[in-house]
Amino acid sequence: MEADYASLRGNVSLLGRILGDTVADAEGDDFLALIERIRTLSRGARDGEAGDRQALLEQLRSLDSEQLVPVARTFAQFLNLANIADQQHMISRGMDPMLSASRNLDSNLRELAAEGASPDEIAAAIADLKIDLVLTAHPTEITRRTLIHKHGEIGRCLSQLELGGLAEREREQLEVRLRELIAQIWYGDDFRTERPSPVDEAKWGFAVVEESLWWAVPEFLRRLDSALQEHGGRELPLDAAPVTFTSWMGGDRDGNPNVTATVTREVLLLSRWQATELYLGDLTRLIEELSMTRCNDALRELANGAHEPYREVVRLLRTLLRRTRDHIEAQLQGELPPEGEILTDVDQLWNPLNACYQSLLDCDMDIIARGTLLDVMRRVRCFGVHLVRHDVRQDSARHTEVLSELTTYLGLGDYADWDEEARQAFLLRELSSRRPLIPRNWQPSADAQEVLDTCAVVAEQPQQALGAYVISMARQASDILAVHLLLQDAGVAYPLPVAPLFETLDDLSRARQVVTTLLEQSWYRGHIGGQMMVMIGYSDSAKDAGVLAASWAQYRAQEELLEVCNSNAVSLTLFHGRGGTIGRGGAPARQALLSQPPGSLRNGLRVTEQGEMIRTKLGWTSLAVKTLALYTVAICRANLKNPPAPNDRWREMMDTLSMHSCDAYRAVIREEPEFVPYFRHATPEQELAKLPLGSRPARRKSGGGIESLRAIPWIFAWSQNRLMLPAWLGAGKALAMAIEDGQSDLLHEMADNWPFFAARLSMLEMVFAKSEPGLSAFYDERLVPDELKSIGEGLRAQLASDTETILELTGAEAPMSDQSWEAESLRLRNIYTDPLNFLQAELLRRNREETRPELERAIMVTIAGIAAGMRNTG
Repeated sequence: MEADYASLRGNVSLLGRILGDTVADAEGDDFLALIERIRTLSRGARDGEAGDRQALLEQLRSLDSEQLVPVARTFAQFLNLANIADQQHMISRGMDPMLSASRNLDSNLRELAAEGASPDEIAAAIADLKIDLVLTAHPTEITRRTLIHKHGEIGRCLSQLELGGLAEREREQLEVRLRELIAQIWYGDDFRTERPSPVDEAKWGFAVVEESLWWAVPEFLRRLDSALQEHGGRELPLDAAPVTFTSWMGGDRDGNPNVTATVTREVLLLSRWQATELYLGDLTRLIEELSMTRCNDALRELANGAHEPYREVVRLLRTLLRRTRDHIEAQLQGELPPEGEILTDVDQLWNPLNACYQSLLDCDMDIIARGTLLDVMRRVRCFGVHLVRHDVRQDSARHTEVLSELTTYLGLGDYADWDEEARQAFLLRELSSRRPLIPRNWQPSADAQEVLDTCAVVAEQPQQALGAYVISMARQASDILAVHLLLQDAGVAYPLPVAPLFETLDDLSRARQVVTTLLEQSWYRGHIGGQMMVMIGYSDSAKDAGVLAASWAQYRAQEELLEVCNSNAVSLTLFHGRGGTIGRGGAPARQALLSQPPGSLRNGLRVTEQGEMIRTKLGWTSLAVKTLALYTVAICRANLKNPPAPNDRWREMMDTLSMHSCDAYRAVIREEPEFVPYFRHATPEQELAKLPLGSRPARRKSGGGIESLRAIPWIFAWSQNRLMLPAWLGAGKALAMAIEDGQSDLLHEMADNWPFFAARLSMLEMVFAKSEPGLSAFYDERLVPDELKSIGEGLRAQLASDTETILELTGAEAPMSDQSWEAESLRLRNIYTDPLNFLQAELLRRNREETRPELERAIMVTIAGIAAGMRNTG
């Protein structure tokens, strides 16, 4: 079925017209005429009119100081509004036949049945679903929370406008509301004035749950239940929880000194408080609705014989929750909590609600049981007492420092100087010991005490409050055992998953050895109880070796880890640290999941959702329902119809491609002596650090080169000047070498039959569609010293060559030529992003010569606008 984009074009036009009216009211008709001239010249320049390009540049350079910010804001806000229209289009009635979550579930399960999957197999695949989406606080969400709310309101107005039968007065009211919202945006501030604290970030994450996920989960489960009944012949179990949510906000302390034990404790309390508030709202609705008097004997006894037994039971629950809220608020304020029973376990909620549910069924009130009450019960199973589970993440070096101080104090030598064998022997001996590890009178350094305090916070929490303890830069088995020891000594009484994060190419290549060593230890095998979690890092490995080498290393590491764990009868959960962009492992969800190694999703999907991708995929209820359905059908397909494993010829080719692409990537990134200076001149990398995006610094440590820069700003910077370097460098050159070596037929065979390889080519094609060498050249012209310009010229020549290579393999005339609307959408956006790019380069030049507040603010606006136009940041 062909999609109809007429309504989307109409909405973009409507929002653009209202924005124009708003700008004219605020800045005057002459200013709006200026904007229209810039837009017209930009379109002409895109159409190849050389005179229009030069006129556009002259017009932008002639802007006076007072015009810089309003001009940038106008184009940036149009792109934001276009994105809202695009998101609304995805959930519109017109797209329902193509993108409805229900249709997606139904058609994909029917397709699996047609391919031979039995109803029992389909039911088992759904019963085994474990989708754990991990919301991270990576600093890529540019948009303020107040603007996100307004964007949501605009989307709701557009949804209302598409309804049939609206009276003219109703349409006028909706348009007035749109004008009001767009005016609020224009007259407000686009950016935070200060960086958010980790607690602020956590509150933002909780708001996503409150405004979207709280409503999306029961809606999704209703649709899943319906599809399961149709194709699996049974209902979804009442206590099913195929989807859960975890948060890194307030717990990810890797390289973020602002995340302390005190912060983590506060965020954990706030998480419980938010859950309590949301449940109180649900219970109020149930009290309003459950006025029935007929019940079974069990409920009558639970309600103490009350005339309206359901209301009585729910009122008792509401009293418990109100007391719980008061208790948490007292703790947050540092006061002595009031006495009395509080909510600490999910069964305190579940059992009374389940009693109401069973009574309604027994009394032939099924339609009432399966209404609001069932939705609340579904939420209880998904969100529990704590709303989300919380991960703690820390760098392995911090644990080493603690043990180094401790062993030195005890006179045992310096743990940091010991070899791996000595470290493991010490750790395993202490893990098996019954005496405390930490001496009573020992005074550790402040950094070491912070690690110990964090472990103490973990020990205070019930198991259901926590997801995992993730160790960044885990390179040896001792890195994992060290955390187990520190947690054990702190008093953690349950086997909290301690997940090593294998990030760099070297880490990924040694992952099998590390896990094998761990599983050879009887203490470790006994402690984990047959369950293990390992996190695969995408962004740092790509920064280290380039996307092609990194993706193959990730694939092989997953294969090897699955093999080791299977041979040791250990159930392995792979935790994917993906971002939204290609350079951070991003890809369309279905494509990404179906390109994983066979068996990698058997124990569920655990994946990070970060920054603006949380808002894009989960920020609206309808979008979240679609996202959950999409994940579900992809996982079911992957588990019922294993993706093909690569044959030996494909593996050999990938080994070769990986080696050549890594060499080509590192030849630029590491071996070009002037690359770092070029990077800092040609992109707004230095200016990005000033954006108040997140609580975490842009660098792991001050100074240093590319290795000290976090993967997110590294990718963000290159997306701003449209060279998109981290997403393609090395890959095309390796493919070209294979073609020159006569391997074209093999590459085509791999693309046609291996989802992993096909996904790599597809993602490269998308990157080349988004890259703009002409804009990159303009940045070089305005910002890069003459002696460094040859680096940019060489990179753009390589980009052109790589693009031709990909087109040769795909047989396309141009990147994304088979995706007509996506290509058209990108072309339309370019008319608005081009002026922002030209203006940004000019502003960067001026600001680097003489820093001025109005220049810095205008630069921030262009950064946000380009990110909106590209629809991603880091």
